[in-house]
Amino acid sequence: MSRAGRKIDHINYALSTASANGAGFEDVKFVHQSLPDCAIDNISLQTKIGELILSSPFFINAMTGGGGDKTKTLNEGLAIAARETGLMLSVGSQMAALKDSTERETYSITRKVNPEGMIIGNLGSEATLDQAKYAVDMIEANALQIHLNVVQELAMPEGDRSFAGALNRIESIVNGLQVPVIVKETGFGMSKETANKLKAAGVSIIDVGGYGGTNFSKIENHRQDRQLAFFNDWGIPTVPSIVETSSTFPSIIASGGISQSIDVIKSLSLGACAAGIAGTFLRILIEHGPEGLIEEINAMKMEQTMIMTALGAKNIVDLRKLPIILSGPTYHWLHMRGLEPDKFARRSDC
Repeated sequence: MSRAGRKIDHINYALSTASANGAGFEDVKFVHQSLPDCAIDNISLQTKIGELILSSPFFINAMTGGGGDKTKTLNEGLAIAARETGLMLSVGSQMAALKDSTERETYSITRKVNPEGMIIGNLGSEATLDQAKYAVDMIEANALQIHLNVVQELAMPEGDRSFAGALNRIESIVNGLQVPVIVKETGFGMSKETANKLKAAGVSIIDVGGYGGTNFSKIENHRQDRQLAFFNDWGIPTVPSIVETSSTFPSIIASGGISQSIDVIKSLSLGACAAGIAGTFLRILIEHGPEGLIEEINAMKMEQTMIMTALGAKNIVDLRKLPIILSGPTYHWLHMRGLEPDKFARRSDC
């Protein structure tokens, strides 16, 4: 199957395959504050990821491109929504355009539609420095995501079978690019051990891409006769991934199963700087067009402002001082990993 055809397959299966759930957000509870001492007008949603300053703490994460006119239309719609709401936008893997120049416009449409916006490029860990530079130039990217997708590749009938040298290639890209590099998992989460390796390689921003959102193992298993079912439940849920990596990294992006404003605020409270949303936004775009997606994004901004008001958190820094209760599988995971889940319940401004 062609790479473009596979891109369309991925979109169709992502929309038809139910979320795995289990990202861990149900295990996170805020301690209610009856005297929050703030008003909606006091709230700032601004956040910072490394060198990138965002007006809102959530963004449109990597989804598509490289699948001909259909993915061009989708990226155009996402770029319109990003332009009208001020959200950051990441494109899907640009490797398709590196291998077939006719696919370039399916990505560059984002910059054409949103010339002043913050747009993030995307390549896999097999990419070279020259390819990374080409991907950045293609969309005048403000940063580049390098995605890690070992399990997806192994589950993919035509996927890669060697992942040797990935860390060295990432280090070369970090040292050779003039824009920030974000290393992103794709639905299987990130451990503190991986975070430590990336930090040593000079990476300053990671996206945990936790288990609980789009399940690429299930998607790839739909595409082959003999299913590798053992990969369907593989991975670290998003919530434990945030805690695992935030002990090492100051700039964490949460993604994986994030679809609601409360998930975004919980992620920030746990240590993330921002949250990426993909599947939920793609479904809204397809069903209701750019206008529907713009309406949803604006509603989420207001919801997040309301949640922070109820908590008495005027900004993202304040959120990280509030006590939260962790329970269930998340508590067990963090306890077994020596990450002291009890400490979150005892933090307070008081």
